[in-house]
Amino acid sequence: MRSDIEIAQDAEMLNIGEIAAKLGLSEDDIERYGKYKAKIPGYKKLIGNGTGGKLILVTAITPTPAGEGKTTTAVGLADALSKLGKKTVLALREPSLGPVFGIKGGAAGGGYAQVVPMEDINLHFTGDFHAIAAANNLLAAMMDNHIYQGNSLNIDTENIQWRRCVDMNDRQLRHIEDGLGGKTGGVPHADGFDITAASQIMATLCLAADLDDLKKRIARLVVAFSKDGKPVTAGDLHAEGAMTALLKDALKPNLVQTLENTPAIIHGGPFANIAHGCNSVIATKTALALGDYVVTEAGFGSDLGAEKFCDIKMRASGLKPDAVVLVATIRALKYHGGVEKEDLSKENTDALKAGFPNLVRHWNNMTKEFGIPTVIAINSFPTDTENEKRCLFDLCRENGMNVEMSDVFAKGSEGGLDLAGRVIALADIGSSFRFTYDLEDTIEEKIEKINRKIYGGSTVEYSETAQKQLTEFKENGFGGLPVCIAKTQYSFSDNAKLRNAPDGEVLHVRSLRISAGAGFIVVITGAIMTMPGLPKVPAAEKIDIDGEGTIKGLF
Repeated sequence: MRSDIEIAQDAEMLNIGEIAAKLGLSEDDIERYGKYKAKIPGYKKLIGNGTGGKLILVTAITPTPAGEGKTTTAVGLADALSKLGKKTVLALREPSLGPVFGIKGGAAGGGYAQVVPMEDINLHFTGDFHAIAAANNLLAAMMDNHIYQGNSLNIDTENIQWRRCVDMNDRQLRHIEDGLGGKTGGVPHADGFDITAASQIMATLCLAADLDDLKKRIARLVVAFSKDGKPVTAGDLHAEGAMTALLKDALKPNLVQTLENTPAIIHGGPFANIAHGCNSVIATKTALALGDYVVTEAGFGSDLGAEKFCDIKMRASGLKPDAVVLVATIRALKYHGGVEKEDLSKENTDALKAGFPNLVRHWNNMTKEFGIPTVIAINSFPTDTENEKRCLFDLCRENGMNVEMSDVFAKGSEGGLDLAGRVIALADIGSSFRFTYDLEDTIEEKIEKINRKIYGGSTVEYSETAQKQLTEFKENGFGGLPVCIAKTQYSFSDNAKLRNAPDGEVLHVRSLRISAGAGFIVVITGAIMTMPGLPKVPAAEKIDIDGEGTIKGLF
């Protein structure tokens, strides 16, 4: 089979004006970024006209090195719904350059279920990430300048909360000392960089309702605490106006298309292990205003992106999902059953049965904890045997689980028609949606409920730093915010090596950060880091471009 980029470069794309017309948008309703990309500037009016479409969330089991194909499934499902005559809009996150040049890859789908132009989407796209980084770093510069110019806000340089960011995996920047240039070089203090997808500006933009709301959210961003323990905000530094000006175009959702010309709105890109992992509220609401069915996804497994989609994004937006697609693979379940990556192509029904509890816990998360009608999509691989397929389907049916095969990677929409039909039926049932915790719960109670209900854990242990921060946050009025737990994606626990569905593990909270603009508290657990590093052989080594401007090696 051809590579993703070869398939994408042979796609017969429609002019973006034709894609807009499918949604009832005229040429005046879009701002073009070339022939195949556009922004939708009038999103506020569209949302105001009503958001009555059905919202379909695509999530997955615990990720493995074998890959699960969540984005590919979401794209293929949207195409299959379109093929069945449903007015469908795909709503996804934007890729980060860090994974593109690192190890994970892009976020444009794969095989015959992709969004295009995939090279543009995976690289600079419409410049949203650059604008977010610029706004983030402007605030850092204004804060440091304030300290240098006399520090009238009495900022404690030992208690600075704001970090710089760059859209790249760069471990060298995780922890730095800056301001070392002498008398005119600033004030020395400990500093560091987060990847742009983990920045508070990214999370804030993705939860904002409009430009006015974005500016208000930015004004309350906490950059540091004063020497008497009071929060110092972007508003105190008078930075919100300039920062919002940098973000005015980035706030507008982006319109592209799938290989089969289904409209796709791709906007915002927070990671799900170190942020909340969902595309923007504006994009989702715009899609719901324009389509009858909206297919969206949340990063990694149900314990990360889907939990945050439900407890943070749905709470902030007032929306609720009508159905969930839970993506699993036979290969991944065998991995959770103890098989190593190099042996996953060998038939092994015993390992499949042993890894099945991982799927059960994710199913229970979505159906029992959140109360959403769910179907399992078994993403097909050529190495799956008939015995393994039969075994997995029997296990699912014995446990009362809805299940369908998905072969959209190899067949596009044709490989997802059964799944689409099941999704339509489930979306009509009606969701009994509920949250994991109440906002009135204490910060500790919120963390403990997620750990117990979603992770299958027992108790929570807090470091001395975290305990001090808990007290500080409560004293400053942040106790009523939702929590965003930063945790490894590779396990239900905070230990990346614990596969399958571990029970009764202790969740270790190392520290907390206040993301006042987004409106949640980031809870950092285990060994999670907000700035990834490049692997020994980064994907960037394989990416090239010829003299005609054709990019090669991009997946």
